[in-house]
This record gives sequence, C-alpha cells and structure tokens, in this order.
Amino acid sequence: MIRLTLMTAAVVLTLSACQQAEAPAPATEASATPAAAPATTPGLAPAFTLMDADGVQRSLADFRGRTVVIEWTNEGCPYVQKHYTGAMQALQRDATADGVVWLTIISSAPGKQGYVEGEDARAWKARNTAASTHLLLDPEGTVGKAYGALTTPDMRVIDGEGRILFSGGIDDRPTNKVEDLEGATSFVRAALEDVSAERPVRTAFAPPYGCSIKYPDAA
Repeated sequence: MIRLTLMTAAVVLTLSACQQAEAPAPATEASATPAAAPATTPGLAPAFTLMDADGVQRSLADFRGRTVVIEWTNEGCPYVQKHYTGAMQALQRDATADGVVWLTIISSAPGKQGYVEGEDARAWKARNTAASTHLLLDPEGTVGKAYGALTTPDMRVIDGEGRILFSGGIDDRPTNKVEDLEGATSFVRAALEDVSAERPVRTAFAPPYGCSIKYPDAA
C-alpha cells in the first residue's frame, strides 16, 4: 500500500511539473487523475475503431494474433518532444521490424494542444519521421478514456490474444530532459522482448508520466 501510494504521488508530481512546462492551456482545462496499478492478471484490451491520418478506419480487431503497441502522443508536449529526438522512432522501427503493430493515438480535442486532422496529421507523422504502423485520431477521447490513458506518452503492449501485458510509462526516467534518455530502462522494449521470448512480462505496470491528455472538457 505504501509503495502504491508513493507511485501515485509520483504521477501527480509529474503531471504538475508538466503543466508548468507545456504551452499554456485554457484555465478550465483539468488534469487527468492518476490511475492505480492494474491487477496482476492481464485484462482484455477494449475494442475500438478509429480513423487514421489517411481517412481509413482501423480496428484493434484487425490485428488479432499480432502483438500491438499503443502510444498516446501530443507534439506540443515537452515529454513527447524528448522521446521524439530519435528514441521513440528507433523503438518504433525495431518493433515493427519484428512484426509488431504500432498504433500511435492522438486524443487531443479540437482547439486543444496537439489536435490535428487530415493533412496536418499526415504532416505530423512526416515531420517527426515517425515509424508507427498507423497514426489514429481520437478527438472525442473515447478510446483514450476506455484505456485509462493519462499522459503523453502513455503506453500499452497487447498480445495476440488481446490481453494488455504492459501499461504505463515508457521508461524509468520521468523527466522531459533529452539527456535522461541515455541509460534509461525502456519498459516497452523489455515487454516486447519478453513477449518475443514467450515468457511472462517482468514489468507489467509503470507509473505514466508526461503531459495530461487534452481530452474534451466535461459537459
């Protein structure tokens, strides 16, 4: 209980620091609420269908039987910018070369930081030389909320049977400093290695860190 409380407190502090670092947001925008660690038994990934940057509908069910990584992103977030100096793209390339499906999701609402659509979404992927399989648009935040995604980045690793094997922060260096990429332990890379080796994922949860996802304002 003490360990979980400390982990949750770390998420709160990280989100607070991010709000100071990121571009100013409307005063009415609220921070996401940190989630507790998932149960030790892997849960099933919620089904979804989203439009990609090319206007094609993509469903999680399309990739049944394959390992899937889901990444939430927001180009305006300094934590995302840290990883997109090359580390995220390298991880995407390595994963997809091994047959993994990498789905990058933007859950920013219209008018909020990180929101893109159509040509702007395609330009985002090209500008960042992203190597994800598909860039998916979730402007209503439906999928992000279904997965309990809190931050950018926030990561999931899903096996071929649709079970979430890893959830949370991408690595063990919860900062927006590029220099902290050196020597960081990538929980996503480790989880993919475990899946490939057909062994249990050693780290199933890590506290997510980054900027709060810019979901639509509550009605």
